[in-house]
Amino acid sequence: MERLLKNPFSAGEKPADVILSTNGAYHMIFWGIVLIILTIVEGTRHGFGFTLTNELINVFFYALIVYLNLFYLIPKYLTQKRFLAYAAYLVLAIVLITPIKILVFYLKFSHVPASQRELLDHQLAYFLINFFVATTSTIYKIVTDWVTQLREKQELENETMQSELRFLKSQINPHFLFNTLNSLYALTLKKSDLAPEIVIKLSEMMRYMLYDCNEKRVMLSKEIAYLQNYLDLERLRQGNVVEIKLSVEGLVSEQKIAPLLFIPFVENSFKHGVNHYISGGAFVNVHLKVDGLKVDFTIENSKPEKAPMSDPNRRSGGIGLVNVHRRLNLIYPKRYELKIDNNPKTYSVHLDIDLDDQEK
Repeated sequence: MERLLKNPFSAGEKPADVILSTNGAYHMIFWGIVLIILTIVEGTRHGFGFTLTNELINVFFYALIVYLNLFYLIPKYLTQKRFLAYAAYLVLAIVLITPIKILVFYLKFSHVPASQRELLDHQLAYFLINFFVATTSTIYKIVTDWVTQLREKQELENETMQSELRFLKSQINPHFLFNTLNSLYALTLKKSDLAPEIVIKLSEMMRYMLYDCNEKRVMLSKEIAYLQNYLDLERLRQGNVVEIKLSVEGLVSEQKIAPLLFIPFVENSFKHGVNHYISGGAFVNVHLKVDGLKVDFTIENSKPEKAPMSDPNRRSGGIGLVNVHRRLNLIYPKRYELKIDNNPKTYSVHLDIDLDDQEK
């Protein structure tokens, strides 16, 4: 209750300041509508001016009860969880205001004795109406504060998610660049003729990473082209030691996907798998199946019989796969399935993603 009922005033702000603010204009419109409705309901059998002044008095006392409740009783008692005190003071306020309102009407109806008698006979009804107005304003305050708190929470969660995604992507890019530059450095030491071609491939990939990957979503076709460039680079570097295949099944058209989701799996297939082969027989097979907004990504790589000694926690991919898990949970919650099979001779990853309509 305390979290939902917030003080409507900031430091140094007074009720009058609120009423005269932009929100105050909405309040004036609201009470104007209430006045019109009450006047129409009451009718003009005693004259329009008589009815209008009656309803002006009603609106004045309704507003008095509402703002006394919103600006004093709720912040001072209800927000502080002093529920009994709040209820007692609310009833007391209505008990004090209702007779004053009746007295004003009684004096106004001095020339209509029948209306004065009717007024005295229905004092309880006036009290109940005022009590209804007060409790309605309390419910309104609770609901509006809850909606505001919910919206602020969603905005905060969204901003936190976007910040975390930016952080995770900033980790992916240097991670990939570090691995690629290591490979290029090794070839330049050997003065390999493959080095220039690798530089061209790397240039295309860096252009994609620097420009396209700043967006929340990229074209699936560009993501596949990025994978193709990476595998072409690995073919140049690996020579005949590793058999590398990439196949795409289905229609790739206007689908969009979060960038750099697949590359950590591909990187790890080389880093933790086929790069440790001394002779031939190693392979990396990548398969993408696209069916409308459903994307199935599968990669399988061979493993050497004697894997190098390393931290067991890093055998599943190190920081790259940790980031992929977190990104998938943030971007595609409950819309993806990731399965990893670590067999004695092979390592495979199967990732199914259901894209949403905004990613067409």
